[in-house]
Amino acid sequence: MNPRLPARLLSAAVLVLSSQLALAAATAPARIVSTSPSVTGILLAMDAPLVASAATTPSRLTDDRGFFSQWANIAEQRHVQVLYRNLQFDIEAVIASDPDLLVVSATGADSVVAQRSELEAQGINTLVVDYSNQSWQDIASELGQRTGLQKQAQAAIQRFDQYAADTAASITPAPGPVSVVGYNIAGSYSIGRLSSPQARLLGTLGFKVAELPQALTAKVTRASDFQFISRENLPAAITGDSVFLLSANDRDVQAFLADPVLANLPAVIHKRVYALGPSSFRIDYYSGRQMIDAVAAHFR
Repeated sequence: MNPRLPARLLSAAVLVLSSQLALAAATAPARIVSTSPSVTGILLAMDAPLVASAATTPSRLTDDRGFFSQWANIAEQRHVQVLYRNLQFDIEAVIASDPDLLVVSATGADSVVAQRSELEAQGINTLVVDYSNQSWQDIASELGQRTGLQKQAQAAIQRFDQYAADTAASITPAPGPVSVVGYNIAGSYSIGRLSSPQARLLGTLGFKVAELPQALTAKVTRASDFQFISRENLPAAITGDSVFLLSANDRDVQAFLADPVLANLPAVIHKRVYALGPSSFRIDYYSGRQMIDAVAAHFR
């Protein structure tokens, strides 16, 4: 600071500097808490200062705490605590975690956006993100901008892109089109759209993804990244020479191959059905790498 500045200008300069420091502090939280397990993996990939995360109900997709298996070990290594279990919102637990920033999902089973006003009434700074219509990379970029962690976010994206590119160079993709299928997931059946994260990632690896035939769009019961149809329409919906099964393991592949409704599909006849792995239901940094590994295991 120039000591010869007039006192009035000196005071103004100090005020501006103080404001800048306060803004920098506000954009670089030291204690981030996530109420959304679907976003927690992105924060971990960014090396964000995450201290606690909500946990979902334990299942084959999680560890015994309810942390998703694709990033549960990373969370344990970094001493991330369970905020509350079974996605049962607990404002007392949130307050006790003393967050500088609380990350909240706009949609989904883990959303607590309805409690935002209650949280902010407690002086808790909340950031709402929407994973229903954005890629994990988009969310990482948004989180980076809002927290001052842009470099960490970009580094995570670059690491992932390089991993995908290196894998693509090491495999020989199936020559014909492939279908991405949600098979008997909680009794539902669906075909992945080209815009789905799974289809985009397969495209990055060199596969040509086939969509639901136009003639069947009137049969769709609901749609998101996947278009849901009845089981009886599944044979006509699968036009790929090969099939990748969403959120699936080898046992799911065997069930698909043994389904009499699907017996005449070329992918079944020639046994070109592959599991994308249990964590592939939602793609983040960690589950995306697991999906890449699952695909590569069959095409190297």
